[in-house]
Amino acid sequence: MSSVTQAPATIPGAKGHTDGAGAFVPVQTRSERLRSYDPAAFETPTGREVNWKHTPVARMSRLFADAAGDEGAISLAVAGPVAAAGLATGTAPRGEVFVPEDLPAAVVWNRSAEALYVSIPVEAELAQPVVVEFSGAGAELLAHAHIVIEASRHSRAQVVLRHTGSAQFAQNVEVIVREGAHLELVTVQQWDDDAVHAASHQARVERDATLRHIVVSFGGGVVRVNPSVELAGTGSRGELYGLSYSDSGQHLESQVYLHHKGAETTGDVLYKGALQGEGARSVWIGDVLIGPDAVGTDSYEANRNLVLTDGARAESIPNLEIETGDIRGAGHASATGRFDDEQLFYLQARGIREDEARRLVVLGFLAEIVQKIGVADLESELFAAIETELAQGLVAAETAR
Repeated sequence: MSSVTQAPATIPGAKGHTDGAGAFVPVQTRSERLRSYDPAAFETPTGREVNWKHTPVARMSRLFADAAGDEGAISLAVAGPVAAAGLATGTAPRGEVFVPEDLPAAVVWNRSAEALYVSIPVEAELAQPVVVEFSGAGAELLAHAHIVIEASRHSRAQVVLRHTGSAQFAQNVEVIVREGAHLELVTVQQWDDDAVHAASHQARVERDATLRHIVVSFGGGVVRVNPSVELAGTGSRGELYGLSYSDSGQHLESQVYLHHKGAETTGDVLYKGALQGEGARSVWIGDVLIGPDAVGTDSYEANRNLVLTDGARAESIPNLEIETGDIRGAGHASATGRFDDEQLFYLQARGIREDEARRLVVLGFLAEIVQKIGVADLESELFAAIETELAQGLVAAETAR
């Protein structure tokens, strides 16, 4: 294990503060949470902490131990128009943006002596996406990975992270979008049902640059992908989209943080999820902070969930902090519900069978996110995956009868 060159960075108030009467007040806002490179700075999660209380921490316990990963737990393949390289701890730009804000991320930092570095050259416009594939070799195997993705000035590129197989996998993704660049980052989780995956994504978007960040989670026992995006430069834009389909026994989670720091920034957050089966669960927490210098900001976040069967549960918590009054607009919304009976009636009244009507409603609900991806082959694959999920749900429902 290589030594860490950065001194531990912390934010005061990590474990709480006192009010005027001396009462203990736990930290609630995302911006005030502890951030440190040192795993010892974090207590092992119990499920009572604000950032862990919606997560099945017992199922993630191996990711909390500061232990070396297992040899061969994850195989890695990179394909596309640019080559990937290794990036040692202490070598720029590693650590320029990323500071762990939970225990698994701090463990990954220390246990990843060499990060995978994907660099998009200045003014390059890549016609094909860079695809990074992670394949797990077994549910009992532990693995860590730190990835750095840098889109240089005025470049345009797509990067796709794909996850299959099974493992206990903790992952950090550090993203830097330089001035005038346009980066689309898609992370796809199609793990086996016994996989556990905790990913911390941290990004900074500079002046007049755009980051489109898309999280797609269709597989895994527990999948927790938490993106944090700082719109640092004037005129920067962040588009954060998500799509999940949770089956029986699956827990799919995203805690999203969008920090408007620069002036005239634009944020668009939309996550959609479908759930079917006993014990299917999804968690979405969206935090938007509009800082004191983020004048002229325009920001909106929303989460929509479609519950297809009894026994499934979606949790949705939007939060918005505004520290300046000089903005163009800001808002948030959340909705969770079952099928719209009027839509089903409309389709059935035109001779469409009930099962086909339900299929069309679900496809129409989720298609909005799939079509934002912009990679034709991947979009087709995801539509096929949705069809498979629907078919499995129909079979399960018929069996239950």
